[in-house]
Amino acid sequence: MSHDIVDLRSFYAQPLGHVARRLINRAIRGRWPDLRGTAILGLGYPTPYLGVFREEVERNFAFMPATQGVVKWPSATPSLTALVHETLLPLPDASVDRVLAVHALEMTVDARDMLHEVWRVLAAGGRVLIVVPNRRGLWARMDTTPFGFGRPYSRRQLVDLLREALFTPVGWDEALWVPPFARTSFLRTAVAWERVGKTLSLPFAGVHLVEATKQVWRPVATRPARNLARVLAPAPASPEPAGI
Repeated sequence: MSHDIVDLRSFYAQPLGHVARRLINRAIRGRWPDLRGTAILGLGYPTPYLGVFREEVERNFAFMPATQGVVKWPSATPSLTALVHETLLPLPDASVDRVLAVHALEMTVDARDMLHEVWRVLAAGGRVLIVVPNRRGLWARMDTTPFGFGRPYSRRQLVDLLREALFTPVGWDEALWVPPFARTSFLRTAVAWERVGKTLSLPFAGVHLVEATKQVWRPVATRPARNLARVLAPAPASPEPAGI
């Protein structure tokens, strides 16, 4: 089930959305501290998280799925967003260096096709960073935020999905240990929740962040040559019995 663009904008305009954006941005920046000179594509609803890269990257734009809707971003300059189908991205092969997927993998009806398309547009050695709800976390169990919609994932499920799409996971992080309550008392303690959750490696973080690199080779299933030789080798005909 896709979340509507109006609801996404509304969430990030609220205090709880501000906290979520700040905490997830901190984790994203920890994985990608310097992207100078790169081209980065945001997929899903990534605009709350792309702003931190605007001053350093060579290109920075966002694709939003047609089932969700699209908004203009940035608001004061020519738009860098487009409405697309997430399994048919309007980009040539190997055209971007980084892909940041937020509110994307859990919302699509075909996660494998989406990841294969991400693989196609990434340059050799390119990386994708996926932010996805943790199926063990409290945020995935409550539909008061966008992270309560779609399909949440475990680490094992993400690893299997990425490997099927020819990606190698190279780094993990978590965020949103703070409960998804809008009460001011919780929001004021959000940083403390994050510090404790990360220090103790608590399993109920709201989101996983998994970074994966593109494999530049494709495995091809082949049959050993000796088996082929055995199958194709000519066999002499048996002599016919006498008297026939």
